[in-house]
Amino acid sequence: MPNTRVIAVDLGGTKVAVALIDERGKITHCVIEPVDGSSTEAPVDQIVRLAKPLIGQAEGVGVAVPGLARRDGTVWAPNLPGWDRVPLAKLLRRRLRLPAFVESDRNAAVLGEAWRGAARGKSDVVVLIAGTGIGAGILSDGRLIRGAHELSGCAGWLVVADEMNEFTARCGALEALAAGAAIGRKESRDGAAVARAARAGDKATRAIFLRAGNLLGRAVANLISLFDPEVVVLTGGLTHAADLFLDELKRTAMQFAQPLSAPHVAIEVSTLQEQANLLGAGRLAFDGIESKEA
Repeated sequence: MPNTRVIAVDLGGTKVAVALIDERGKITHCVIEPVDGSSTEAPVDQIVRLAKPLIGQAEGVGVAVPGLARRDGTVWAPNLPGWDRVPLAKLLRRRLRLPAFVESDRNAAVLGEAWRGAARGKSDVVVLIAGTGIGAGILSDGRLIRGAHELSGCAGWLVVADEMNEFTARCGALEALAAGAAIGRKESRDGAAVARAARAGDKATRAIFLRAGNLLGRAVANLISLFDPEVVVLTGGLTHAADLFLDELKRTAMQFAQPLSAPHVAIEVSTLQEQANLLGAGRLAFDGIESKEA
């Protein structure tokens, strides 16, 4: 597909990024804005406005969304008002007059990492996204694992400790105990401040990150045992403090994972970070266009 380019959109709960991507994964003309959440229609209008200047240079559009992307192109996004069953793919096809493809952000992340990131060229990959929440994108033999209800990858619900509290009951054990919000909640300050204190030698905050590394390591062990991947890629805001917990995460994962699989699995921190979603949305568009042409 020489010289072909697509529009990639990373729609989040707080920001939206729109870019042009070529077949080599080069990102150009990237624009980032706060999401307009003033109405159900506002984020769609915003995507259209940002994408319109790129239409003449693109063959299609791919969108990563912060929630559930159904096979019929409709989207549920809990952080966007009224996004219960928004027909996003249909709306963008009609308004941009381009083929449009929509995928969940966790699935976009694993597509991006497998295309241009730490899992480049791999066909069995898990991307564990640890930020405010926790989720996973999973490739098995090059195919996305979606589940019967498009809910595969809800890794925040993995039970990694015999511990219950109001947040665990509502959010799921791993997310409640080890996500960025949980780390900040323990110290009544944001995760970045807790990380600064830990790096300065504060024993209590260092213990918080070691605990998070242990719990995330148990989750990685479960994912390795279930999916036997070639690589597990760690990404999301929490990995900006990976120096504080990565060794503990790896040690714990190797301790508890399936012993025949574990020694052959690489555990890597993403070098793409936020760009993984954009690249994954672009890869989604390229694959969709190729499928239509086949």
